Amino acid sequence: MLNYFLNRLIVAILVAITVSIFAFSLLRLSGDLASELAGDDASEAEIQAVAKAYGLDRPFHIQYLDWAGSALSGDLGVSVFSNEPVFEIITAAMPVTIKLATYSLILSLVIAIPLGILAAVRRNTWIDRAALVFAVSGQAIPNFWLGLMFILVFGVMLAWLPIAGQETWVHFVLPTLTIGLSSMPVKMRLTRAGMIEVMQSDFIRTARAKGLNRTSVMYKHALRNAILPVVSITMVSFGRLLGGTVVVESIFALNGIGFEALQAIIRQDFPVVQSIVAMIAFIYIALTIISDLINAQLDPRIRLN
Repeated sequence: MLNYFLNRLIVAILVAITVSIFAFSLLRLSGDLASELAGDDASEAEIQAVAKAYGLDRPFHIQYLDWAGSALSGDLGVSVFSNEPVFEIITAAMPVTIKLATYSLILSLVIAIPLGILAAVRRNTWIDRAALVFAVSGQAIPNFWLGLMFILVFGVMLAWLPIAGQETWVHFVLPTLTIGLSSMPVKMRLTRAGMIEVMQSDFIRTARAKGLNRTSVMYKHALRNAILPVVSITMVSFGRLLGGTVVVESIFALNGIGFEALQAIIRQDFPVVQSIVAMIAFIYIALTIISDLINAQLDPRIRLN
């Protein structure tokens, strides 16, 4: 298990370095940052002054090494727009996004896993077809449209729930439904496919032949093996939710990391953008490692690969 972890950790570190270089160079490859920051009417002297102030006049590798070294110590630079430390901007916005992503992930699992099991057990019946239609519909409907419909129905017409803000858990109900229902279909289909495949395995037939009851066979033997792909996609899904909530956060006026990233892009606030991109990528990588370790614990055969 230790060797397996070390191999995954080495790969993760190499990927993290590559991602950090990409995040750092992304905005610089899009044009002359100094000219953009100085403005359209800036003189050459003003552009040079801006370049010197932000270190943009130095070689690329020197800029990257300075930024990476400072980032490792917690210094992500200063916002061009607000002159606030980028670290403080991110730490202020991150709890909102983590809360929204966690609620949405829990909701998607609570719906997807039981529905996937039920669809597999009742395969080729109307229950199975209804579950698949529900899953496909959830994946096909865009987040922004679903969110707007929830606002219209539950916020405006029925006035049951607030449509903006982040003060209480009630404010997260509609955005959680919007994201949770959209991320549910993949987990539901994976659960269904995994259960169908495992239920046809030899060890399941052996368990039944030994006289084990249906519940024990279903949950103790079948689900343990069928859930492996769901564990992987759940971790990856959480990382995707952390970085992909920008539209929903904007619709429901949630001041999370996605909303901050969007505002930073609009304002051309490159220190904030590159730090958010790198941070989300690092979280994504960490969650992937955790997913691999959980799967290796559930299925020892994975450690041999």
